[in-house]
Amino acid sequence: MGSNGDLDAHSQCLSSTGDLVLDKAVHQWMAWDKNPQTWKQMESLVREGRVVELRRRLCSRMTFGTAGLRAEMGAGFACINDLTVIQSTQGMYKYLAKYVPDLKKRGLVVGFDTRAQTSSGCTSERLARLTAAVMLCKDVPVYLFSTYVPTPFVVYWHNGAQISSPHDKEILRCIEESSEPWPESWNEDLVESSLLRRDPLEDVCCSYMEELNTICFHRELNTMSPLKFVHSSFHGVGHNYVQRAFQQFGFPPPIPVPEQKDPDPDFSTVSCPNPEEGESVLELSLRLAEREEARIVVATDPDADRLAVAEQNDNCGWKVFTGNELAALLGWWMLFNWKEAHPDPADTERVCMLATTVSSKILKAFARIEGFHFEETLPGFKWIGNRIHELTKTGKEVIFSFEESIGFLCGNMVLDKDGVSTAAVVAEMAAYLHTKNLSMNQQLINVYEIYGYHISRTSYVICNDPPTIHRIFSRLRNSGGSGVYPESCGDYCITHIRDVTTGYDSSQPDKKCVLPLSRNSQMVTFTFQNGIVATLRTSGTEPKIKYYTEFCAAPGERDISSLEEELRKVTAALVEEFLEPDKNSLLHRSV
Repeated sequence: MGSNGDLDAHSQCLSSTGDLVLDKAVHQWMAWDKNPQTWKQMESLVREGRVVELRRRLCSRMTFGTAGLRAEMGAGFACINDLTVIQSTQGMYKYLAKYVPDLKKRGLVVGFDTRAQTSSGCTSERLARLTAAVMLCKDVPVYLFSTYVPTPFVVYWHNGAQISSPHDKEILRCIEESSEPWPESWNEDLVESSLLRRDPLEDVCCSYMEELNTICFHRELNTMSPLKFVHSSFHGVGHNYVQRAFQQFGFPPPIPVPEQKDPDPDFSTVSCPNPEEGESVLELSLRLAEREEARIVVATDPDADRLAVAEQNDNCGWKVFTGNELAALLGWWMLFNWKEAHPDPADTERVCMLATTVSSKILKAFARIEGFHFEETLPGFKWIGNRIHELTKTGKEVIFSFEESIGFLCGNMVLDKDGVSTAAVVAEMAAYLHTKNLSMNQQLINVYEIYGYHISRTSYVICNDPPTIHRIFSRLRNSGGSGVYPESCGDYCITHIRDVTTGYDSSQPDKKCVLPLSRNSQMVTFTFQNGIVATLRTSGTEPKIKYYTEFCAAPGERDISSLEEELRKVTAALVEEFLEPDKNSLLHRSV
């Protein structure tokens, strides 16, 4: 964008820092970036001498977290923008060309949602077009959706699951080796002119809706249900697809929240575009449901892979289900219908359910009583998706999987969490329960009565200083001396500790984790003598330390208030003693 003279001036501005690595990164950015808005952002930072911010943006790169390459939009190699998407796609091409011999026959699928950032000129659609251009200029067929789609519509790897190790590390290495943009990589016009570009929208959408029949069990009942549903798409992609999914199940389309129905990258009606945040962000949905006399609200997140659910109680209040509670209901529902279709108890042995290790242990309780197979994975649906693929090859049928952060997969039609199909499944479950004069909340209590109450607390603190996070976890690993973990927390005795960051597990004979190592993130799990399990982990996408605690009661144990009080005390001690929020200047989650 700039002349050589401009680049020389930039170098002189930074020469006093003595940071040759930063100087080189600035040179590369100014020479390679062709987006005028991000180029000017960087030029402004250079001109103002903002060395710390320049170093943050330029001296690191995006890495694979729990869900792909993720970062804020903006200028810099550490952010999402035109240049870094081109670099990432070039690296992907280099890796695929080496390991997928029939790449130019298979091609690549590219989808996008509705997110954007005005200041950087980045939109999901533009980034998708640039991704397509990189592949098209290398004569790779590209299946680029012509409009925004839910995340589950896009296949990640040849097995349909998200990319995991060792592919992620190799792709990152290829990105590093392919950082200078190829001349044709910026040519968006290839999307219109190339004969290798195809639009898979109609085929994929039709196939997806048809595949929904595999998890629809009571279509005739659905057509007669008096229940009404409200749906919010949270200014994202979900509206059209949830409407069609409900119709595929035999329901009328749900009532949309008009203010949130259409895409809006500014998410103008919510303080936070995350339905997981509960009743405060569901306000418009709940008020509309009250006016329309609809008992149930379903809300998909902006890319429609997660789902929040609320139900109106008889006393006119609302019950917003946690991810763990909704999983208890969905797990019960999927198993109930499986058993209806497979009355031979021997068939249950090939059934499998999966959950991430920080999620509720309720499915484990199901498996113990019902006799099916249950497994835990590391956090992130990439682990679940790849494990489903492996289990299916052994003859197992995975009928339900979830992560506590409202990510669910009913059946195995896609190998990712899916808010669209889950919304329709929730509607069918609610309709069936209604014929039995049961609400979903009443059925949740029934489930807990049979399998044991599972009471959980999940929240987080915000820490914007990586060294502080490192110091917190280092202190935990050396609290009783070098390599000695704590034996108690407050008045509560710890019986086992598992640290998947280091591979340590005190409950195993060889002291080694069964789960794979996760060296790029922090995660330590404590099992207490009273049966409570607690986990501290860093988020793979945000500056958060998350904490998860759960009390798993035995079937028949009904003193819920004392269980809740015990869990509250342990959770408070965990946060205060192990995280030390005041000392470490941590910000508590706003309620």
